[in-house]
Amino acid sequence: MQTLDWIVLISTLLLIVVYGTYQSRGSKNVQDYLKGGNTSKWYTIGLSVMATQASAITFLSTPGQAFNDGMGFVQFYFGLPIAMVIICMVFIPLYHRLKVYTAYEFLENRFDLKTRTLTAILFLIQRGLAAGITIFAPAIILSALLGWNLLLLNVIIGFLVIIYTVSGGTKAVNVTQKHQMIVIFTGMIIAFCLIIDKLPEGITFSKALDIAGASGKMEVLDFSFSLDNRYTVWSGLIGGTFLMLSYFGTDQSQVQRYLSGKSLKEMQIGMMFNGLLKVPMQFFILLVGVMVFVFYQFNQAPLNFNPNATDIVLNSRYAAEYKAVQEKQNDVFAMKKASITEFSNTSKKVNPDVIAKYNAQSDALRAEARILIDKAGDSQNIKVESNDKDYVFLNFILHNLPRGLIGLLLAVILSAAMSSTASELNALASTTAMDLYKRNTSEKSDKQMVTASRFFTLAWGVIAIGVACVANLAENLIQLVNIIGSIFYGNVLGIFLLGFFFKFVKGNAVFVAGLITQVLVIGLFLLNEYEYINLPFLWLNFVGCVIVITIACLIQSLTSKNDYTAA
Repeated sequence: MQTLDWIVLISTLLLIVVYGTYQSRGSKNVQDYLKGGNTSKWYTIGLSVMATQASAITFLSTPGQAFNDGMGFVQFYFGLPIAMVIICMVFIPLYHRLKVYTAYEFLENRFDLKTRTLTAILFLIQRGLAAGITIFAPAIILSALLGWNLLLLNVIIGFLVIIYTVSGGTKAVNVTQKHQMIVIFTGMIIAFCLIIDKLPEGITFSKALDIAGASGKMEVLDFSFSLDNRYTVWSGLIGGTFLMLSYFGTDQSQVQRYLSGKSLKEMQIGMMFNGLLKVPMQFFILLVGVMVFVFYQFNQAPLNFNPNATDIVLNSRYAAEYKAVQEKQNDVFAMKKASITEFSNTSKKVNPDVIAKYNAQSDALRAEARILIDKAGDSQNIKVESNDKDYVFLNFILHNLPRGLIGLLLAVILSAAMSSTASELNALASTTAMDLYKRNTSEKSDKQMVTASRFFTLAWGVIAIGVACVANLAENLIQLVNIIGSIFYGNVLGIFLLGFFFKFVKGNAVFVAGLITQVLVIGLFLLNEYEYINLPFLWLNFVGCVIVITIACLIQSLTSKNDYTAA
């Protein structure tokens, strides 16, 4: 990090905070504070919805996912356009007609207060955890690569978000997210162009794709029905559709974005804009990761991209073994580079069998290095992250981009963290204020509700910072967030679908079914984690939805039958 990088980074972040606070001044009533005065245009809604989902995890973790596993992760988003159509046809018109502040208000109108409260609490639990992770994710990686203090980074990111979110509410979130997405798109496009430019002379984009394809990184579609494959066309279309329906249709962090629209039409167009642009955006981010992989076919990659992990193992009794693995990695790289360079200097097609052989050797050595890192950490009682997927892209940025652009790309990552966290805090505060506080206390004035909403925003901000300070990395950050969502989303979506389409089902049946289903889904997740069953987390969205609908219908049928018998 040079002086120019610091100037670009700090000025970008401060401009966003100051602009959001200035533009949203004067929010004096609940309508303004929680729904932005219903002034948002379709493009603001679309970009805000995208920014809410595209946290820093997206830009840190997704390229690393592609670097290791290729383009197949894009299948996760195949259900998104389908979900957007259903939401525009069913969810948005209903919310707009009822003039709700939160999605869970509908459930009290349809069922009862306890069902509304249950779904609101489920949302608060999972989104409260996710808010902490969206702060923690960039903080731990920036801390590892730049040597910054982790706890201080958690506090700084959280504090910047709290400033304009508490001050301006939903409008502040929307107007800042629009500009944050511009910064994000600009930074990612520049990064992509620079990666292509840094490839050796003679390696065109077409040849880079050939190299990636020969390495198995361009396998986008998997039509298999095997549950051993986490991401397939079917898991994306079925599990992904249910996840996206629940996320965009029932998660207040997203619902609040389009409830701020000027009209029903603006809300619907904004969501369709998101549906059309989101899959190509994720494809592009994955492609950036694949091009980073191609770059490292010609440039020596670290044996492990997490510098903290490398330092720990090199200062342990396993240092000699680790250095021996590094030497083997150097030899494999030299042979692989020679083979690919020969291809690049001719019109021949790259031999996929040769590349696959060298990549397999390299992957085996990287796995061996992770084992040594884990042993080194255990021997010193140090918690160390040996899985380096989330460090790949930022490591490339810091070591290969020119001055100024490093600051811009770090601003991209922190902007994404701030935009997603701001939406989450805004939604957590709205749900707490409207679904719990207002509904269970005496009548409050507009001024009192705005004050309460600001307090809840601040409180959830502090909680999110606290979660970030005690969080731990999973296998992959983007998977961790989706796992947390999948545990809760199917159940909540099923409750909403019962409200929409199963008119004979009453509140008591839904409430009991919701409690039972949540316990069962958590149980299924744990059984899969401990390998008693094979059920990838993405399927939990579909399974949870089916279970709660089935149980609620059975309970209601039995209740109705008993009532009829008693009569």
